[in-house]
Parts: sequence; structure tokens; C-alpha cells
Amino acid sequence: MENRIRLFVNVDHVATIREARKTIEPDPLTAALLAEKSGADGITVHLREDRRHIQDDDVFRIRNKISTVLNLEMAAVEEMVEIALKTNPYQVSLVPEKRQEITTEGGLNVISQQEHLIKIREKIQSKGILYSLFVDPDLKQIDASHKVGAQSIEINTGRYSECEDSMAVQHELDKIRIAARHASELGLRVFAGHGLTEENVGAIAEIREIEELNIGHSLVSRSVYHGLEKATRDMIQAIQEGCSRRTGY
Repeated sequence: MENRIRLFVNVDHVATIREARKTIEPDPLTAALLAEKSGADGITVHLREDRRHIQDDDVFRIRNKISTVLNLEMAAVEEMVEIALKTNPYQVSLVPEKRQEITTEGGLNVISQQEHLIKIREKIQSKGILYSLFVDPDLKQIDASHKVGAQSIEINTGRYSECEDSMAVQHELDKIRIAARHASELGLRVFAGHGLTEENVGAIAEIREIEELNIGHSLVSRSVYHGLEKATRDMIQAIQEGCSRRTGY
């Protein structure tokens, strides 16, 4: 396995700022191009059903203008499947959605909707689009992800990112390590994301099975002070420092 983690930059919250005024700036496409210029391996957007930040046109423009690849996060609903089939991104990542939530609050419950997810997978993969599921570090959910034919999982690092007590942090890290190893043994590619920052990403980057990270809010926040190019470069450096501590290669 390559001793390097890919960084996909999520530009949702650039659109959040734009939508606060319902104007034309800042443009998430411009942010995506700057992230690429700074070394990002791909761009992630979450087209939510309520369109609170990313809009349909953003998805099409970013897909057509970036030089890397697009990871489209979306709910497991027919409307989004049809948009994905028209847009033809590199990858679709299914995530749970609640209208009242501020941000994604947990992983997808794969166990409860296996037949539905198999049908979506068949449509997505018929177009050659990679199929990924965003799940908590729960072995039963990972087993179900394998059963429905997912090619990869993205492990939810939200709980880890929220921990302040060192024992709680270690507990969540252990769960993520076990989940990543289990998924890899099943043949799933392993990604991770949610709530990661320059300060806490290193320990995640040390996990040898993880090959890709999706990071957005922290980068957009830091870009207010330092610019998106520097924020992206600094994040890549923090990730690679974690990778350099990996063992077993």
C-alpha cells in the first residue's frame, strides 16, 4: 500500500458563505481550483436535499472544470441518484441526512436498508462511478457495506474529532483502527473524514489502511486567516507527517 494519503478538499462551506447572502461569491468552483493548485488530489461536494450550500449548478460546473476528480456526497434518494447519473462524478459517497441537523451527525445505517443500497449501487456502478458509503467505525455496518457491494467506506471521524479527554480520544482512535483493518481485510478501500483539523489529523494519517481523507470545514475556516492555498498546503503537510509515522510497510 502506498505510504501516502490523498486529500480531497470539501468546498461546501464556501457555498455556505455565498448562500448566506444569496449572491455569486465566494464561488466554490474558484475554491476548488485553488485547492487543486495547492496539491489537493480531489474535490468533494455534498449536494443536500435542502440545497443549503452546494447547488445543482455547482456540481456540474465543478465536475466539468476541475483537473482532478469529483467525489459527490449525497443522500440515498432517487433525486440524487438521477443527478449523479447525469453528472458522472468519479465517486458517489452516500451519507445520511436530516433536515434539522447542522451537519452530518453520524454514519449511514447500512444494515436497515441493504436492498435499497444494492439497487442504488447497481445504477451507480453501471456508469463506472465508484460507490462509497459513509459509516461509523462499527464492524456490523462495515460487514453490511461489504454485503451490499460497496467498493469503499469512509469512516466517520466525527466522534473522535469532538473528544477532548485523552482517554476518550484513544478509545475512538482504537475503534477507527479496528474498523479500518476489518474493512481492508474484507477488500474494501478505506477513507475517513468529518471534523478533522490540522491538529488532530496526524493520528488518523498514521492508520496504515486509510488511503484518503475528506476535509472541508477546517480548511475553509483557516482560509479566512491564511488563504485557502496555504491552508491546503499546511493540511497536506500535517497528513504526511502522520503518514511518516506509519509502520508495517
